[in-house]
Amino acid sequence: MANDVSAGISGSTSTIAGRLALAVTLLAFGLGFADVVDGVSAADAVAVAHYIGGVALFVAGLFAFRDHDTLNGTGFVAVGAFWFTWAVSADRQVSDNAAGLFLLLFALIALSLTVSGGDQLAQGTYGLFLVALVLLAISRFAGNDSLAKVGGWFAVAAGAVAWYAATAALAHWPTALPGRGRAAGRGVTATG
Repeated sequence: MANDVSAGISGSTSTIAGRLALAVTLLAFGLGFADVVDGVSAADAVAVAHYIGGVALFVAGLFAFRDHDTLNGTGFVAVGAFWFTWAVSADRQVSDNAAGLFLLLFALIALSLTVSGGDQLAQGTYGLFLVALVLLAISRFAGNDSLAKVGGWFAVAAGAVAWYAATAALAHWPTALPGRGRAAGRGVTATG
């Protein structure tokens, strides 16, 4: 097909599963903060963050390490630890400054994952997650719910990119923009 482009995505099962777990968790987390669904808040995403984002993502990271995929292994394990920590501490009363600091520290991990290379969709996912975390941290420091909603929308966008990356690898959809040093042409599609 003439519109196929280079994949740049590892088609390993652990990478696809990790991206799906990340996508679901980011979407639940982001939609909760964005206050899109009446009566659903970020606190309602705790179970998803605990089991899918924390446990499943962490395990996917371990399998990625087993497959010698250091970048995805590091990303999934580090972000899985974030989700697990966020979920288990959700019932604890912490100051807004402590919550903001927690979010900023994990924004540093998202920054490292964004600039570490990898494929465009992973960089896009982590870059949007970085912006979400920074906005959410600032909203906690400033007590600004409107800024938290904007951060939620960035998390939703990150989740959508992660979902597309996983689905594209499974469905052999295009996953890289032409012209970024990758050959675009016939027969070059996503692996998976």
